[in-house]
Amino acid sequence: MALPHHPNNKNHNIHNNNNNNNASPFPLPLFLTNGIFLTLFFSVSYFLLLRCPHKLQSPIPLHAVTLTQLFSIILLVSSFIYLLNFFSIGFVQSFIATSRPYHDTLQHDVLPKPKLMDNNNNNSFTCENDVVLDNNNKPNGFIISEEDEEIINSVVNGTVSSYSLEEMVGDCRRAAAIRREAVERKTGRSVLGLPFIGFDYESILGQCCEMPIGYVQIPVGIAGPLLLNGGEYMVPMATTEGCLVASTNRGCKAVFSSGGATAVLLKDGMTRAPVVRFGTVARAATVKFFLEDRVNFETLSIVFNKSSRFARLQSIQCSIAGRNLYIRFSCSTGDAMGMNMVSKGVQNVLDFLHIEFPDMDVIGISGEPLNPFNLYFQGLEFGIGNFCSDKKPSAVNWIEGRGKSVVCESVITEEVVRKVLKTTVPALVELNMLKNLAGSAIAGSLGGFNAHAANIVSAIFIATGQDPAQNIESSHCITMMEAVNGGKDLHISVTMPAIEVGTVGGGTQLASQAACLNLLGVKGASKESPGSNARLLATIVAGSVLAGELSLMSAISAGQLVKSHMKYNRSNQDITAMIS
Repeated sequence: MALPHHPNNKNHNIHNNNNNNNASPFPLPLFLTNGIFLTLFFSVSYFLLLRCPHKLQSPIPLHAVTLTQLFSIILLVSSFIYLLNFFSIGFVQSFIATSRPYHDTLQHDVLPKPKLMDNNNNNSFTCENDVVLDNNNKPNGFIISEEDEEIINSVVNGTVSSYSLEEMVGDCRRAAAIRREAVERKTGRSVLGLPFIGFDYESILGQCCEMPIGYVQIPVGIAGPLLLNGGEYMVPMATTEGCLVASTNRGCKAVFSSGGATAVLLKDGMTRAPVVRFGTVARAATVKFFLEDRVNFETLSIVFNKSSRFARLQSIQCSIAGRNLYIRFSCSTGDAMGMNMVSKGVQNVLDFLHIEFPDMDVIGISGEPLNPFNLYFQGLEFGIGNFCSDKKPSAVNWIEGRGKSVVCESVITEEVVRKVLKTTVPALVELNMLKNLAGSAIAGSLGGFNAHAANIVSAIFIATGQDPAQNIESSHCITMMEAVNGGKDLHISVTMPAIEVGTVGGGTQLASQAACLNLLGVKGASKESPGSNARLLATIVAGSVLAGELSLMSAISAGQLVKSHMKYNRSNQDITAMIS
């Protein structure tokens, strides 16, 4: 199976040991053959110019030329003809490939899907899933040095750990390429369709992803403009679900045509909740009363706040289960989503409490000071109490809130409901009551009194570098609809008590995600008003959810949902043609 050179990447060369359009006619590698002829050309030219310059300047009969000089002239002409044919193609490409083995020779994101042969009927077909790796004809196509070959073999046989490659080779991109090759050899399967080049692997080291071998492409669409609190926002949404962006866009149009939406931030506080244990229930209750005493709160706030210039302790909520005490800390975190920030503050408070209550046993939390290398794992241990509650549906987040609590509303005029949304106000009000309220109640839903808030939240989260797993609590939403203005217009609102977003840290610093944040005008930390960018992003999420809820409910009411998904959310490719 030959891997063709892609026309849009002329500076790259895909080497194939069995079949290559630029293969050498000699039993030597192409770049070595070119090097020999290039050396021969200049050596012979130098010899002729040095030994017989007068003969070259005037016509000399053939019999007057010595055998050495004649042989040199033949070599000169031969090497010149060879180089004339291959210099602009084979030599340049082989030179680039040799000097840049990893940076420019990986073509996973531009190569077409390989054609495999069906042994039964000799028909070729496109491999949609896994491609069996052929070690003699690697689909990767990158050139491996002897040193890297040795490292790859060590990773495959287990003598070198895959996670230590970055530290070993000192180059994140090279480490990822070595790891990728090792994975293919170890599994015997190719990852040809997984892009590799065009990504900054240095930017994720120790922060976003461990042991990378490539990246996944997710299309980003734009919905809007969303008219919210007097501002217009083009909302980026990363998704692979057809109709989602188009539907949200229609909702934005309806909101815009009706004068816009209004969003109000109700609360802003990230939470962490460790669990500590005491010898008796009475002792646990004593500490609970101590923590909830307003007199002690000021002292605890000072201890907590010294961990960061942005962290400000807001409240402490305690709950007891036997002799175990669950302590839920809530604090503001500026423009960061803030879990690590809260974790550092919690550690300070626990160290302080351990002095006051030496019999306190901190479950699952190391006594070592926090540092950048163990902070993430420390943060996971803080969540062992599950009273936060992080990345899980919970009543405490639904009632108390976590992150940003936002309510957003809009009044959609009767004309817009009829012309843009193709339905009626009474139909929407009735559907919302039966589906989002009563239907969710019958299902025993926790925070799921909506049509599809998670769709919009997930798409915006992925586009802007948020933690996708926090979609669980961030999608807690109750959608309300009622007729207003004498029953003519529609009042719609979404209440979302736990939108967990940030504009600094984590995935927000990656180039693509930072671009999406910049599009919304919330990139990075606000210098004028710390925390305002993250709060604005939360209101945009709520406004987009409102638009998405409005459009989907209208589609269901008008009987358009199944029809639109059959038209736009299915592959239109002719499978028969693809196979043949």
